[in-house]
Amino acid sequence: MHIHPWAALLLSATLAASAGHAAPIHNIVLVHGAFADGSGWKGVADILTAAGYHVSVVQHPDSSLSEDVAATRRVLDRQDGPAVLVGHSYGGTIITEAGNHPQVQALVYVSAYAPDAGEDPKALRALQPAPTSNIVQVGDGFIIRDPATFPDDFAADVPRDVARFMAISQVATATRALAAPVGAAAWRNKPSWYIVSAEDRIINPELQRYMARRANSKTVELKGSHAVFIAQPAAVARIIQEAAQ
Repeated sequence: MHIHPWAALLLSATLAASAGHAAPIHNIVLVHGAFADGSGWKGVADILTAAGYHVSVVQHPDSSLSEDVAATRRVLDRQDGPAVLVGHSYGGTIITEAGNHPQVQALVYVSAYAPDAGEDPKALRALQPAPTSNIVQVGDGFIIRDPATFPDDFAADVPRDVARFMAISQVATATRALAAPVGAAAWRNKPSWYIVSAEDRIINPELQRYMARRANSKTVELKGSHAVFIAQPAAVARIIQEAAQ
């Protein structure tokens, strides 16, 4: 069959344009941080689900970086296609490692650690110390944040009754998890977004800005606490949707 040269040129241009625009990502995987669990993502998950996304929430144990990454990889293994991987706080360390999974196409850091290879949250905190440190030892190498100061330090802009419940329902976190270095940093070769919480008392906002710049992340700054994803779920969901596009 003979194809007119102009038709061949048009077909070639159409195929090139199609190849240059990847389809939107359908799967979103949400990873919680230390001293919390996946239920904090409910507001964000509800918005994304209503928008047609397939949302999964990782309930990792906060027991070690390797175990928390393994829990995240198990969820990624179950996705039916490419995914956006989202992490809050210590969850950022997890997605930096787990984000090397082949299903992950983009990363979203929410008030999160974004370590480079060989770095850990403890080393990053030393660069720009947090405004507060309210750690309580609970035995066997596990810690929580002081429930008395948790509402103000962790979730100042969350409804008070919710913040108080978060304080008494904390997931004790292993100190070894927070001091474990990552291997290969996924943000080195995958696109990333970063939501800076400008009023964060747990991770210094200046440290957040530094990590976002270093990762060349598309950065959005929100006036909020460390729990900005609970206080402002619509704003956080909007950035995740942008990453999925």
